[in-house]
Amino acid sequence: MSEPLWTADEIAAATGGRVAGAFAATGVSIDTRTVEAGDLFVALAGTRDGHDFVGQALAAGAAGTLVSRPVDGPAVIVADTLAALEALGVAARDRAPQAKRGAVTGSVGKTSVTRAVEAGLRRAGKAHASVKSYNNHIGVPLTLARMPRDTQRAVFEVGMNHADEIAPLSRMVRPHAVAITTVGPVHLENFADEAGVARAKAEIFAGLQPGGIAVLNADNPWFELLESEAAKAGALIWSFGTDEACTAQLLDFKTAGGGASVTARLRGEEIAFPIRQTGVHWGPNSLCVLLMLEALDVDRATALAALAAFEPIEGRGAETVVRLAGGTFTLVDESYNANPVSMAAALKTLGARAVAGRRIVALTDMLELGPEAPGFHAQLAAPIAEAAIDLVFCAGPNMKSLWEALPSTRRGGYAESAAALTPQIASAVEPGDVVMVKGSNGSRAGAVAAALTALDLGESG
Repeated sequence: MSEPLWTADEIAAATGGRVAGAFAATGVSIDTRTVEAGDLFVALAGTRDGHDFVGQALAAGAAGTLVSRPVDGPAVIVADTLAALEALGVAARDRAPQAKRGAVTGSVGKTSVTRAVEAGLRRAGKAHASVKSYNNHIGVPLTLARMPRDTQRAVFEVGMNHADEIAPLSRMVRPHAVAITTVGPVHLENFADEAGVARAKAEIFAGLQPGGIAVLNADNPWFELLESEAAKAGALIWSFGTDEACTAQLLDFKTAGGGASVTARLRGEEIAFPIRQTGVHWGPNSLCVLLMLEALDVDRATALAALAAFEPIEGRGAETVVRLAGGTFTLVDESYNANPVSMAAALKTLGARAVAGRRIVALTDMLELGPEAPGFHAQLAAPIAEAAIDLVFCAGPNMKSLWEALPSTRRGGYAESAAALTPQIASAVEPGDVVMVKGSNGSRAGAVAAALTALDLGESG
């Protein structure tokens, strides 16, 4: 029988709590919808109080609970459950001193890079990583608290919406290596300017271990600021980008079939390797992944094998062939999130693609861009033209600015919401087309992608 992740006594020792019924947990959960048998259920306060769901958690098989007031069933009682979850995460970190830890942040690509790094870590040994996009003040300590004591390597995604959010999370993780994929105009409604975003991302250095490694994008306009902040933290700086001075220099990126080939110069040695991604941003992203894996003591052969096998994530470039009467069209699902940087990269990727029919995009609002949002949307007309997009479908009040900036020949359809746009694009798509859906999660781009997927007629037609 495997060793439990946590016993009630260990939880109490880590959190300063009181045991009210012994138990041993094999996992940690904060959501009764996903709780598994053997989990510790942490009753967090919020819009809905987790204490109201303790009964459901136990009925679903939770071994015990972490609560701030007495409940029916085995529990550890603490003063504050969120603070206790944080303490549990720190305890998990400290009881696994052998684990090399990495942390990834950035305006674009942090989830995909984290997932790719995880793929390499799992090939190299006992690994642990964030699930989904668990990258905030709850997700990071939860991921730490779930880390087994025999973990050899781990990677954590770290995100933010405001200043002073990343630093405490970095100090919690205390990474040996960190990566900032890029910095761009995101969350601008919460910052005075893009420089503020860059400084917020630089908070990732706050918890970096002495002599730790910072992997930075030398092609980003904020590289010098980030490099300076990393140096102040005592970091060893490894860079990736197109400049010959980079630790990992991108020489070429060519799409081929359902993937691409990357040519790079890594520490002076030219290498070429395949990946299963087609997005042009995966040129630099793949180098970021290689450097992070090297920093976490994964050999290059293992890292390249992981990259070669790593497939696009749902909502982040995953492709589906949808069968219609008379043929098929290809759906490129980029619906998970969007900002001006990722939108431009996705459009460039689509433009570089050979198509039998038309290039079509369905775009929903990019959110959290502040007062300049209409301008950011209108500016997409230029990369759309450069990519030779045939038809553009727009949804949302901000996308109205793009719609008005488009020539009539490119206008496919406009609606105030994603739901209202869906019938328009569904009726327009034809066999041979390549259709990309992209927008922010909150503007329901995913609903458009799901509706287009549902057009599939199946093998029988």
